[in-house]
Amino acid sequence: MARVCVIGAGAAGLCAARHLLVEPCVSQVDVLEQAAQLGGTWVYTETVGYDDFGLPIHTSMYKSLRTNLPKEIMGFPDFPVPESDKSYLPAKDMLAFLQLYADKHNVTPYIKFKHHVQLVKPKAGPNGELWDISYKDLSTGVSETREYDYVFVCNGHYNTPFIPNIPGLKEFKGDVMHSHDYRVPEIFTGKRVLVVGAGPSGMDIALEVTGVAQRVLLSHHLTEKPRSVFPENMLQKPDVVQLDGNTAVFKDGTEEEVDVVFLCTGYLYNFPFLHESCGIVVEENCVEPLYKHLVNVRHPSMCLVGVPYYVCAFSMFDLQVRYYVRSMNGSFRLPSSEEMLRHWEQEKLQRAARGYTRRQAHMMGPDQDRYYSSLASEADTKNLPAVVTKIREESSVRFLHNLQHYRRDIYRIIDDNSYELISDGKRQVLC
Repeated sequence: MARVCVIGAGAAGLCAARHLLVEPCVSQVDVLEQAAQLGGTWVYTETVGYDDFGLPIHTSMYKSLRTNLPKEIMGFPDFPVPESDKSYLPAKDMLAFLQLYADKHNVTPYIKFKHHVQLVKPKAGPNGELWDISYKDLSTGVSETREYDYVFVCNGHYNTPFIPNIPGLKEFKGDVMHSHDYRVPEIFTGKRVLVVGAGPSGMDIALEVTGVAQRVLLSHHLTEKPRSVFPENMLQKPDVVQLDGNTAVFKDGTEEEVDVVFLCTGYLYNFPFLHESCGIVVEENCVEPLYKHLVNVRHPSMCLVGVPYYVCAFSMFDLQVRYYVRSMNGSFRLPSSEEMLRHWEQEKLQRAARGYTRRQAHMMGPDQDRYYSSLASEADTKNLPAVVTKIREESSVRFLHNLQHYRRDIYRIIDDNSYELISDGKRQVLC
């Protein structure tokens, strides 16, 4: 009977615990959560920097955030988001949904809140590999180490800011901040703001800031330029190549005076609690070696849930967990470490041939269908319905080209392959 430690009580950790708690081969499930509540990145706090215990604030949630994907594809396969008259929900509704999910599956009693994981280290046991996991109870200050058979790393990857190497950034005369510390737009009132990065949060925040800022410059290198109609005080610019005093110099040679450099440049994978003997290395934001972007090749009794991005996250967590649990209970056998490593190296070459950079090692997007199918077929478990990725692709296009109004769209899933879209009062069925 297996003793399992789940690190993190965000969506991935809750999903892992939900499946582990009903698995006959598992005798113990401990969910270690640094915060005082479940929800991970969906928890909003006005505090930035460090918490009361001197630990970095985990969440990057800003006050006005609404989902950038419709709720119809944000639930779990066996637990959809409750019906409502909107498809795009405020963060607090998603947090409430995760609480519902945890309560429904009786996960909450197994969560050790305010428990900070300090060290995860493999060791040899009498019948195979074991894990020593050291953690501190932040309420009491007491640290202890416990032994487990399996580790599910579910600490998320939207908490450690990526700071790009822009010449002159350290000497910039104005303010510099990362979107990790953004909460409300009023801090930019009357300022000339350079927003670096046009991912979903970058574009969303840039648009919000136009309501108070004197001028907003959105610097990006999107290959497909958004067709959205932006406010008059928002201007798209190519990559910023240098900062000189208060002057931003762009790739096309143009220059602009700015008061604030606002970095919406994404996040780094960070596993500070993993001892080097765990064998996991992060370089250029590539986490390796991982089989199926999930299993620690060096120590297969550890999995890292939720590493891929540009995916249908909660559904993918569920599929990844079901895949791994089936390897635990003997429903199928993982390949040998040598075979898994060979597969990982081959996949990296194939992704490079399709144009992915090393920094994009875990980006799925158009590859997500193939990824889901590979997990489901190998584990002989139920795949995600095709309609999930169809809606994701449709909504992503509509986000890019109608940034101000795409959240008015309403989606309805009809069956595993088709859905209904209501936009501007027009109803259409797509499949």
